[in-house]
Formats: sequence, C-alpha cells, structure tokens
Amino acid sequence: MPIFEPSRRDLMRGKIVSEPAWFTCMIDSFDDGKPSKDKQSTNYTVEATIIRNADNGSEVDQGIMLIWNFNSKAMGFATGYMTALGVTPELGGRYELSDSVGKVIDIFVEHDTWDNKPVNRVNHKYRPSKL
Repeated sequence: MPIFEPSRRDLMRGKIVSEPAWFTCMIDSFDDGKPSKDKQSTNYTVEATIIRNADNGSEVDQGIMLIWNFNSKAMGFATGYMTALGVTPELGGRYELSDSVGKVIDIFVEHDTWDNKPVNRVNHKYRPSKL
C-alpha cells in the first residue's frame, strides 16, 4: 500500500488566502510549458509561495502556494509581471521568464471558484515588492 507523508508544501497547496489582498511572494518555479487543451497554444505554469501580506505584514497566510499560468497567445500579461521584477520589456526584446525563479514580487490574490470549489486567483496584478 502506498503511504502518504505530506510535506508542508503539500498541505499548503490547496489552502485559500484569508482575504483578497496584496501578498509578498517568492517565485518557486516557472515551467517550460505544456500544450493547452486544444493544442493551439502553450501554458506556462508559475508557482509561488506567500511570505506575508504586503500591506499589513500579517503572516497568517504564510506558506500558501499560488499557481497560475501565462499563455503563449496572451504573453502581454507577462509585461506587468516583468515590470514588477524590475525589467522594462521593450519591442524586439527577448526575456527568459524562468529567470524570475527565486525573486520576490507582490501579487494581488483574489477569491474565486473553479468547479464549484474555492480557489486563489492570480489575475495578473503585480507590483514590485518592498521586501
């Protein structure tokens, strides 16, 4: 029989933030992309971990995992992400998004539902972190 020994990361993966707010987060991973369901584009998955509430310093949500995507057909959403990380995207420029791994950024997290279940929603609102 398989044995499940959950890590803190496992336990925090599905936890919902206490309130919609700006959170200071560490970017943990940025994958190489996977084809979308219709195979017409590529989804790039980002994972980050909340450090604290960016506005009031509360650590009640510390450790909660955030997961969201950038899609190859809508890469313009990466502009705000890169700008918050201190990079000013320019026409003709090429930027390696995986270079953001290990960096700290503020992300606005909303409450939402998916398949009638509560989820954390990252709706592409980013700002530079003060941390």
